[in-house]
Amino acid sequence: MKKPPVVTPIDEVDVVGHVFGAPLVVKGHTWLPLTQVGVWAFLAKRSEKPGRSWSTRLAVGFLKMVTALGSEWLHNLADAAAAHLVGQPMDALRVTWGMPLVVYYEPDDPGVTPEQHIARSLGGPLLNAGLLVPLILLRSKTRSDSAAREVCDFAVGTNVFIGSLGLVPIPFLDGGPVLKWSLVRSGLSVEAAEETVRKADRTVGAVLSLAGLLALLKRKFLIGGFLSMLGAVAAAIGLGWIEE
Repeated sequence: MKKPPVVTPIDEVDVVGHVFGAPLVVKGHTWLPLTQVGVWAFLAKRSEKPGRSWSTRLAVGFLKMVTALGSEWLHNLADAAAAHLVGQPMDALRVTWGMPLVVYYEPDDPGVTPEQHIARSLGGPLLNAGLLVPLILLRSKTRSDSAAREVCDFAVGTNVFIGSLGLVPIPFLDGGPVLKWSLVRSGLSVEAAEETVRKADRTVGAVLSLAGLLALLKRKFLIGGFLSMLGAVAAAIGLGWIEE
C-alpha cells in the first residue's frame, strides 16, 4: 500500500541495499522488528483453544504473523517491481519497525505518465490476488479442525483483505492513485481528478465508518477499530482536513 512520504531527499538515512531499483533504507533504530514481535504475541494469544499447548499457540501465532506481515511485505515489493518495470522506480523503500513504507518524493511527478502511475499502483493488489490460488489449494489439503487449516484460512483472509483494502480510493493507498490517474488519463485535469477523489472519499469514509461500527457491535474490536479509524481518515481527506 502507498504511504505518505516519510523520508525527504535531505533526511539522513542508511542505505542497506536496493530493491527493484529503489534504495532500501533505515533511519536510526527504527528498523527494529517491533511490529513482528507485537503481532506475534497478539496472534498467539488469539490462537488459544481448549487443549492447545502454549508451544502450539506460539507456533500458530508465529505462522499467522509471518502470513500477515509477509503478505504486506510482498505487496509492497510487488509495487516496487511494477514501478521498476515501467521505468519509474520508487524513490525509496523505508523499513520502519520491521515494515516497509513506500516513498515517493513527488506523487504528482510530471515525468511519470498516468499509465505509469496506474501500473506501479497495481503491482501489490495483483500480487495478493495471485497468491489466493496456491493458498486456497493448500487450504484444501488440510483437515478442517487442524492448526494448519487455521493458518491457511488466515492466509487467505489476509490476502483478500490487503488486496481489497489496497484498492480503496484513498490517496495513500493504491486505489487513490489508480482512480486519480485514470481520471487524468480520461481527460480531467489533475486538480479536477483530485476533487473527484475527495468526493469519493467522503462516501468511502461513511461506508467504512458504518462497517467499523457494525464490527464493533459484533465485538470484533480489532477489525472494527481499524475500519473506523480508516473511515475517519477517508472522511477527513474528503472534507479537505488532510492533504494528500
